[in-house]
Amino acid sequence: MTSDHPGQDVADRSQVVFHKVGECLYRLESTGGYYALVKRRGKQFRRSLKTTDRKLAERRLADVRQKVERLAPSDDANRTFEEVAGHWVDLTAGELKPRSLDRRRTALKSLAPYFHGTAIRNISRAQCERWAKERGTVVAPQTFDHELSVLRRVLDYAVESGLRLDNPAAHIKRRPIKQARIKVPSRDQFQQLVAAIRLSDGRADSQRRAKPGADLMELLAYSGMRLGEATAMVWGDVDFDKNTLTVTGGEAGTKNHEFRVIPMPDALRSLLLRMKEEALPQPESRVVTIDSAKTAINKACKRLGLPHFHHHDFRHFFATTCIEAGVDIPTVARWLGHKDGGALAMRVYGHLRQEHSFRQIKLVNFGLESSPTEAATKLGSSAPTGSS
Repeated sequence: MTSDHPGQDVADRSQVVFHKVGECLYRLESTGGYYALVKRRGKQFRRSLKTTDRKLAERRLADVRQKVERLAPSDDANRTFEEVAGHWVDLTAGELKPRSLDRRRTALKSLAPYFHGTAIRNISRAQCERWAKERGTVVAPQTFDHELSVLRRVLDYAVESGLRLDNPAAHIKRRPIKQARIKVPSRDQFQQLVAAIRLSDGRADSQRRAKPGADLMELLAYSGMRLGEATAMVWGDVDFDKNTLTVTGGEAGTKNHEFRVIPMPDALRSLLLRMKEEALPQPESRVVTIDSAKTAINKACKRLGLPHFHHHDFRHFFATTCIEAGVDIPTVARWLGHKDGGALAMRVYGHLRQEHSFRQIKLVNFGLESSPTEAATKLGSSAPTGSS
């Protein structure tokens, strides 16, 4: 028999010959591949099962039939991409920090022109590929990957809600993101920066106003905290008796929404003791009174002729200093608040300071009095000669 019902994705339908081999199950004569044709409420749903194995085809057919049964009434499936995406964002807003929610909404604004007014059930693979082709040439890989993630999640939500059978963007690949080489100030550069900021222009009033910027920079460098975590810290988070600091992130929370407790190195303890003595604060008082030291850092870098460092570079300074001191990377990762056991820290910091690697290799000792080659030579020279 010749049919164009199950074979909608076959190029030349005039030559397509299908044989019905079971309920809702067809086999393409030319390739032996199986196809599903499922009817519900007078509508046909046609899908390739992507296999020539009958048993596997039957299992996949069962999955297709279950998905078709879960489909919502046609009126619900006529909801547009914007409507479904907006509802999904509202449902997931509670799990996100404000900044992450803003990024998600920004991604949806970028997606909107490509899917505007389209019913969620009618969004096609070709439509998703057109978005990928056009956006992939004009935005950075990181932006593209974020928009792709949002698009996939909206369409996954549509599938879970019974608004469509599958996700037409599932096959689109993420763009590889090249790891940017981080800037880490040396110890000498760090000391110069702190001194330059504290000195300011030399006047007492200028030094007083510059002091919070230098304190914040040192706090970042000695703790490894992110800027938002450091500026949200209150004196109640500092435990001098246990020599620990609890990183909460304040009302916004940390990046992974979890508190962490880190031990205080001597430099951090000394800094906080001095700051507490000067401020005489309450437990709920903020440790640093400013939200950014950007201007002070920029001016100091320019005055000293140093690279343009940012707040986050002093988090890198902390991590690098710890690793060079011999602290294992998984421990450093926990202090930084990473939840991956050190994988990210290894990627970011594993290549830094090659001279440290050469210093470390000198610590490796295999406990051998002589090399195996030397031992073999000695053994050979002392062995008795054979007699004929």
